[in-house]
Amino acid sequence: MIAGLLALLLSTADTTLVNRTPTDTAPVPVSGALVVSSAPVPPLSTSAALPILSPSLLRVPGDTGTRKRTRAVQYSEWYGRRVAIHKTLSWTMLPLFAASYYTGTQLADNGRAGVSSTVRTLHPIAAGGAAAVFGINTVTGVWNLWESRRDPADRKRRYLHSALFLLADAGFAYAGSLGENAGNDGRIRSRHRNIAIGSMGVSTAGWLIMLLRD
Repeated sequence: MIAGLLALLLSTADTTLVNRTPTDTAPVPVSGALVVSSAPVPPLSTSAALPILSPSLLRVPGDTGTRKRTRAVQYSEWYGRRVAIHKTLSWTMLPLFAASYYTGTQLADNGRAGVSSTVRTLHPIAAGGAAAVFGINTVTGVWNLWESRRDPADRKRRYLHSALFLLADAGFAYAGSLGENAGNDGRIRSRHRNIAIGSMGVSTAGWLIMLLRD
């Protein structure tokens, strides 16, 4: 009787495999057994596994600014003395200009015979005094300009001041060379006067450039 019941159960058992979709990797129950699908497992995405960092986050912060080292400039004791001489004499420039301009205008308009002896005497003294001041200030100024050549502070102003005074030096030298013949020739006299006045204006501008800085 027992053998008959076992034969009946075996004859009714369902041994057919159950088909599942390839993405289903779960165990499939089958009558009497477990079958695992043979579909390939998709690889793990690296983008999902590792975070993507911005290139800016990977940069190592550094000192991107360029620092300029200030270089100490040493001046000699005579530099200060020359500055004192230069400044003191510069204050005599305008009075000498005024005296030279007034006496020169009197001589140009009235001639030597039409002016007083004081005017005739004062004009060469004022012109010679201005020439002496410019000579000393040119030496002290150029000397100090050379000594301060490595100092970047206020460099443009110093060079402009020096260039204007050297230009005025050349103008006064040319005007002085015309002075001897200015009394006999009206055209030379007019040129002498115009160049002298122009040189006064250029030197005054150069003087004011340094004066306003102080």
